[in-house]
Amino acid sequence: MNNKKIYKSALESMLYIWGEPLAIKSAADALDLEYEETKELLVELSSEYEKGGRGLRIRQINRSFQMVTARENSQFIKRLCTPIKTSKLSQAALEVLAIIAYKQPVTKGEIEAIRGVRADRVVEGLMRRNLVTEKGRSEGIGRPILYGTTEEFLKQFDFSSISQLPEIEDLEGVLAEDEEVVEDGATQQLKLKI
Repeated sequence: MNNKKIYKSALESMLYIWGEPLAIKSAADALDLEYEETKELLVELSSEYEKGGRGLRIRQINRSFQMVTARENSQFIKRLCTPIKTSKLSQAALEVLAIIAYKQPVTKGEIEAIRGVRADRVVEGLMRRNLVTEKGRSEGIGRPILYGTTEEFLKQFDFSSISQLPEIEDLEGVLAEDEEVVEDGATQQLKLKI
């Protein structure tokens, strides 16, 4: 394989991984090539994609290039990417999730003592959504299961760690406050008004 093919292959990989417009200078530095030579390779690669009738294109934006989808395929992409309707968490689910998040690890008995009603089905639903998981067993009588939140919980509610939960003095007091679910595509964010 000649050097030109190697460089074009490298540029194609860089454009794919970079996502955002890739500055010609950055690409040239990575390849240890001159700016003009790199620009020429990118223009050639862009032309090859255009002539090949592929679903991807390489477009120039000022002094950068970016890999994008072909404009003529937009209708298909829109159909594929139309958000799937997902059901929102119920008030009961939000309450149980807040209790688990703040008191974890916690047993169903402790959840039920705070809420005053059974929590079996709600906990099962949260586990199906992968927001809650078993974290072991309590040392208490009957060794009940302990529950805690998952990494999926952190992703869904946009926390990098559980320590990002708002400070709270009295968990039971939060449940009396309004809770709001904001849906952004498939992602939900829990905002506790404290």
